[in-house]
Amino acid sequence: MRRHEAWIPPTKREPKEGGTPMDISITPSSLQVKTPADCTELRLPAEVRLVPSSCRGLQYVAGDGLHLRLQVWAESNAKLISMFNQSSQARECCTFYCQSCGEVIIRDRKLLRVLPLPSENWGALVGEWCCHPDPFANKPLHPQENDCFIGDSFFLVNLRSDLWQPRPELAPVETHCLSSENHFKLKPKANTKVICKRCKVMLGETMSSETTKFYMTEIIIQPSERNFPIIPRSQFVQSVIAQCLVELSTARSTFRFTIQGHDGKVYILLWLLNSDSLVIESLGSSRGITKFPLLEDILKADSSSAWNAVKVLYQPCVKSRNEKLSSAWESDISIHTLTLPSATCLELLLILSRNNATLPPSLRYMNSFQVAFLKM
Repeated sequence: MRRHEAWIPPTKREPKEGGTPMDISITPSSLQVKTPADCTELRLPAEVRLVPSSCRGLQYVAGDGLHLRLQVWAESNAKLISMFNQSSQARECCTFYCQSCGEVIIRDRKLLRVLPLPSENWGALVGEWCCHPDPFANKPLHPQENDCFIGDSFFLVNLRSDLWQPRPELAPVETHCLSSENHFKLKPKANTKVICKRCKVMLGETMSSETTKFYMTEIIIQPSERNFPIIPRSQFVQSVIAQCLVELSTARSTFRFTIQGHDGKVYILLWLLNSDSLVIESLGSSRGITKFPLLEDILKADSSSAWNAVKVLYQPCVKSRNEKLSSAWESDISIHTLTLPSATCLELLLILSRNNATLPPSLRYMNSFQVAFLKM
């Protein structure tokens, strides 16, 4: 059982001129607002319970709706979307799937070592610790056949032994065939994108003739005996990014991030505020919200759901927006960069914008930043 401070979405019916009496009823499992003309009830999921006696700050804000603050008891039974468990899934046969369409990328790969990669600046730090020439100079960390190396937002795997590989989308440059397995030695300016054969989504990049980088937002890794899990795209992207932010903030005390595309462009500035929020969604709180069908999660009629979430501040950097702030963040060594496919950066920006639009106007901004919640 955990204790949360919660915000309940306000009723959107504006009172008539001169004031309209409201009868507000709070029970452990619901909140009901009655007016002479209407009755709105928000029912909570079974795992969430309100503490009626804790109601504070009750007020009606014109243009917003009803605001109040309550204590909430929440028992989280939700299972986080797996980003590949280093301990439990090592030494198992795993299958790599394209998250967007379910296409098998690597089948029945036995991973004997699943290891985290050092931070991106590890090479510079070696010079500070060693009193002799860097023993790791010009020695990139490439996984062996049964290895999987885990970076901040990607996996590195070795494709040498796979008969089937995702198709490298190469620019028309000279290549040299190294073996009968159709591996290529790529010249420096080659297009190294790895795309899904079925849906043409970018999955990662070719790092060498044998090593491929797969982005966490594009790949699902499952034990081979399990079936491909169907997860709405919006939910998957939110969960992966939220978990990355939480893990990096815990491990490195980093709370500000730049979201960068594989093309090197910065798309979003993110500032992690907290990681213990609880978001409750119900049909009653979403009727007036614009829907984005391609990103819409499945919510059955008369149902509600509770999600653990992280609260973030963000600034979009597309179309030359916030150039000065973006430049300042990029030069700040305390700010961490997460690199994703450029299309996924735009997806994430749309998810953040959609989430921001669900908040009442008075809660959408904090200083010059926009506010959003990413579900875990």
